[in-house]
Amino acid sequence: MDYADVAVVGAGVLGCFAARALTAYDLRIAVFESREDVCTGISRANTGIVYTGCDTKPGTRKAQLCAEANRDFGSLCETLGVRFSRCGSLMTAFGPRGVVRLEKKLSQGRANGVPGLRLLTPAEVYQREPLLARGVTAALYAPGTGTVDPWELGIAAFENARANGAAFHFSEEIQHIERTAGGYRLETPRRTCAVRAVVNCAGLRADAVRELVKIPAIRLFPTAGDYLVLDHDLSDLLRHVIFHEGEAGKGLTLVPTVDGAILAGPTDREPGEDWAVSPEGLEALTALCAQVVPDLPLERVIRSFAALRPSPRHIRRENGVWTVDPRAIHDFTLLEEDGFISLPGIKTPGLTCAHRLGELAAEAAAHFLGNPGKNTGFDPRRSPPPRLHGMPETERALLVQRNPDYGEIVCRCRDVSLGEIKEALRQGASTVDGVKRRTGAGMGRCQGGRCMQRVIETIAAEQDVSPALVCKDAPGSAVLTGDDGKL
Repeated sequence: MDYADVAVVGAGVLGCFAARALTAYDLRIAVFESREDVCTGISRANTGIVYTGCDTKPGTRKAQLCAEANRDFGSLCETLGVRFSRCGSLMTAFGPRGVVRLEKKLSQGRANGVPGLRLLTPAEVYQREPLLARGVTAALYAPGTGTVDPWELGIAAFENARANGAAFHFSEEIQHIERTAGGYRLETPRRTCAVRAVVNCAGLRADAVRELVKIPAIRLFPTAGDYLVLDHDLSDLLRHVIFHEGEAGKGLTLVPTVDGAILAGPTDREPGEDWAVSPEGLEALTALCAQVVPDLPLERVIRSFAALRPSPRHIRRENGVWTVDPRAIHDFTLLEEDGFISLPGIKTPGLTCAHRLGELAAEAAAHFLGNPGKNTGFDPRRSPPPRLHGMPETERALLVQRNPDYGEIVCRCRDVSLGEIKEALRQGASTVDGVKRRTGAGMGRCQGGRCMQRVIETIAAEQDVSPALVCKDAPGSAVLTGDDGKL
């Protein structure tokens, strides 16, 4: 049997930040993730927006944490070596009802302590974003809005947590939890682990994991959304994150990403199967993009994807029957009982607040465990791996001189070298998608058409396995077929 002081269930962005915060204490931390890598659940697909808190109800935990997290986000990213752009946002209105909503959000944002908010006139809007469709009646400008790569952020938190002593166990789904005299016993297909406390960050399964040992309190109901990604040399077309406010409410979000693409979405619909996009959703999204930014070059769309988001609702037992409250919970929820700490239904702005929510969960666990001492070796900093794209030529030449692998370009769309791919594998990637999340290889214009074979060969060589055994993501998703081992 294995032993740890705290088990973290789930290695998405939230789970990785919870693990990181826990390693600041003198505790043994074990992280259990059902998938093969970090950030493969709801963390793998979102807008990457760092919100200010204009959309949150004053006086809530969400409003407080969002304001705190946004203020500190730049320093967090600098500490972890993560790219971050504080580009600001425009929430646009195209009619009188939309203006009323913006005025309400302005008042709400000011109550939440969001700095720099102001309403812009149509002339001011078009001066900032000349490609927007005509007819804008006003826009709420929030200079504090930013963008980050969600994978890069989650992977950075994972690497820092691991460097500070957290033990990560992948492909180990929690199947059973039992309350014991000393805490809890967790069972996976591979091991049994005795722990004193549990931090449940299991994403869409957070309710199910909690109900392995606790009475039901919250149920999660997933919703889905579709996204479009435009090529990585178009971000200059937009200077801000755009929230489109039609007369019926927010209809579209456009994001200039930190790696130079434009992200459009999401739709809002019932989920399909296996994270599949909806053709109807993509068609509606394309039409809305053309409506909001008529000159947006939609022929430059390079991929689409779907996201799943939890919609939490209270559940209670009445007259022997379990009933679900039809109203969604809009605040962050932290449930703590007997050292079992759950964060179910963390959605927008969960990415923004992940590090603060992780700290709250760690503080709750530490309090339950009698406030253990600090980890004297804890280092919050993380040095990012070399990234060729955008690197000055002199620095690039020195890197290649030290390691010739950085001189072999594998992904020409994103300027990713063999050295970066090998480093990603050393840092925990084991699949094609794991390499893609860490390096960008396969995310460019050709979507892996030219580089995937080489990526697979490199993974196979570094892991000393047949290329036919290399998976796209989860086990059983081998990319190569046939006797010749070709794509």
